[in-house]
Amino acid sequence: MKSNYSILIQIFVIQLVPVLCVSQDFDFFYFVQLWPGSFCDTKQSCCYPKTGKPESDFSIHGLWPNYKDGSYPSNCDPDSGFDLSEISDLTTRMQGSWPSLACPSSDNMKFWSHEWNKHGTCSESVLNQHEYFEAALNLQKKVDLLQILKSAGIQPNGRFYSLKSIEEAIEEATGHTPGIQCNVDRSGNSQLYQIYQCVDVSGSNIIECPVLPRRSCKSTIEFPSFRGQTTDLSLPLAFADIV
Repeated sequence: MKSNYSILIQIFVIQLVPVLCVSQDFDFFYFVQLWPGSFCDTKQSCCYPKTGKPESDFSIHGLWPNYKDGSYPSNCDPDSGFDLSEISDLTTRMQGSWPSLACPSSDNMKFWSHEWNKHGTCSESVLNQHEYFEAALNLQKKVDLLQILKSAGIQPNGRFYSLKSIEEAIEEATGHTPGIQCNVDRSGNSQLYQIYQCVDVSGSNIIECPVLPRRSCKSTIEFPSFRGQTTDLSLPLAFADIV
């Protein structure tokens, strides 16, 4: 009888393993937005997507599952590749809010595929592909970073602002401390590049960051300009797509 009981326990454990494997295996998300003016104002420069120059606003870089120790999972499910048909109703919003500025000019699909395959598949226990991209779009709509900064007198005009004033403006508006990352412009100046916000595992709510990304900013940083989307589609592609 003991032997039969032991076998039943083993069967139960074996059946439970697949459930455990697909359970939520991260602590929070980083929701990362970048300033396109800073992406483009580097020695490497940038290329606009084939849909045209993006709006003069922060754009989504990604929604990244993370652990509280600062590490993160990646490429969690190679069998769940990016499928454009899953997000066909979101592509118009994504073209405006989640454009690729990498060269050569593209239709954004490679960028979105990378974000899903590397990061999105690690959130599948909580969000399917459609829910993952929609969550990022909704988060951007919920927190208007550009308006928050403008309301604090911080404008994308090429001027320099204290890092502290940028952090405080976002914290006052959202109730939570952001992570700020900078890059370097063509003249070697530190400039506002990416803003990290932490989100709970549902992908819906901004929370206080368990751990902030490593800073790469000086105490005073530039906020470069970035003009709005061009409407002159008569320009040759080589000139229309490259800054």
